[in-house]
Amino acid sequence: MAIQFSQHTVTYDLLDATEIFALQIVERSMEVVEVTYDIVIKDSWVVDGTGKPKFEADIGIIGGKIDKIGEIPESEGDIVIDAKGLVTCPGFIDIHSHSDLSILANPKAESKIMQGITTEVIGNCGFSAAPVKEPAEEELKRELEKYGLDLTWKTMEEYFRRVEENGVSVNVVPLVGFGTIRACVMDYENRKPTKDELDEMKALTEQAMLNGAFGLSTGLIYAPSCYADTDEIVEVCKVVSRYGGIYASHIRGEGRTLVEAVREAIEIGERADVSVEISHHKAAGVVNWGKVRETIKMIEKARKEGLDISFDVYPYTASHTSLEALMPPWVLEGGREKLEERLRDPKIREKIECEIENSINIADNPIVDSGWDRIVPVYLDSDKELEGKSLEEIAKDMGRDPYDVFFELILRNKNAQVILHEMSEEDVITVMKHPLSMICTDSEALSTSDISRIGVTHPRGFGAFPRVLGVYVREKGVLTLEEAIKKMTYMTAKNWV
Repeated sequence: MAIQFSQHTVTYDLLDATEIFALQIVERSMEVVEVTYDIVIKDSWVVDGTGKPKFEADIGIIGGKIDKIGEIPESEGDIVIDAKGLVTCPGFIDIHSHSDLSILANPKAESKIMQGITTEVIGNCGFSAAPVKEPAEEELKRELEKYGLDLTWKTMEEYFRRVEENGVSVNVVPLVGFGTIRACVMDYENRKPTKDELDEMKALTEQAMLNGAFGLSTGLIYAPSCYADTDEIVEVCKVVSRYGGIYASHIRGEGRTLVEAVREAIEIGERADVSVEISHHKAAGVVNWGKVRETIKMIEKARKEGLDISFDVYPYTASHTSLEALMPPWVLEGGREKLEERLRDPKIREKIECEIENSINIADNPIVDSGWDRIVPVYLDSDKELEGKSLEEIAKDMGRDPYDVFFELILRNKNAQVILHEMSEEDVITVMKHPLSMICTDSEALSTSDISRIGVTHPRGFGAFPRVLGVYVREKGVLTLEEAIKKMTYMTAKNWV
């Protein structure tokens, strides 16, 4: 509804009660003109994302924006959509995604849009598309080859320009990756930075924040992030804090060291005075199931003491990572060339096997904590016929020791990806139900045509948000519809956007 006074039109929907009352008085002496909406959505259940109960209403849209929520006659809409019995809600926000490169190859982001996701937080787990400097440049170029893309940027600003020029169907909220920053300055060296190196890392972080990054991420089980100690991360996070950014962390361990890793994330937040988001919170490995009850209590305590801290979760009992990530971190030092050199040495293989079997120098150990039968390669560059089989199956079929198969698959495939069946349903529900948790996919934006490139993939890439609504709202009643949509929209927007 709008009112006509002389030649000026004033829209007054969503004004407070005092303003509406005043306009109603004035309206009596004015000609009332009915608005024609581009689209009217009739009789849908509106779930606004705040957690308030749903309500039935019509929605009027003009110029791509909601102009009115209330009662609207069908005659006022150029297009009228009968949504009786259906739900209208805000677009979903994927708080933890890995679409940094894939949105350049697949700007339509079909796997996200089809889930109702309209905004993605990229640059997670310590890896971002920018900044780019030698010696990290060659590694990024190898990643881009998978998508048939060329490297045409150096800074965050230049990367954003490439995304905008290319076009993209979702809103993008970028983080800068700590591992990317460290690789730009120190490559994959396992040591403390010098003062000059730390200063350069801080300068690159500051530039990224000035270019539009919303915060910093770490992936503390992945090289080179895993080579940094707490003090180093705190110093870089202090830069992020100055710009009001957030610290998102794939913490230093989600298995046997889960409690210690959460404690470190809390310490970093407190010392750097920065908000903390713990990524895809879980207890990985059968022997560690149930630990999330303790870590959630730690997070609640930190929040009561003043730290702005929360966490996200995807609705599956399986994770997805690189096969290399199952190695002790020192094996990855120096990059891919050094890794292959070590794996060709029988004595070093024996040392790696010994450390894994005894959980030495390794935070997350799915080989021991869950077993070979729970580790399933889903993308192999050179061994496509083995995708979808567990390492236990592959070893039995070949009549070989599982460790030999493990080492050989890494040597033969530069980008071996695995699904790990390592979480319990009870833990997933515990994390999901908690009022501090938000929903994520932990996946890149894909199209169905990507399946030939990526092989068997984790279903979360296409189904995380629908699964929450279908399984955990409708089937199991873990969340109400209003609670689920709040975790997908308002909570993330409040923390991040």
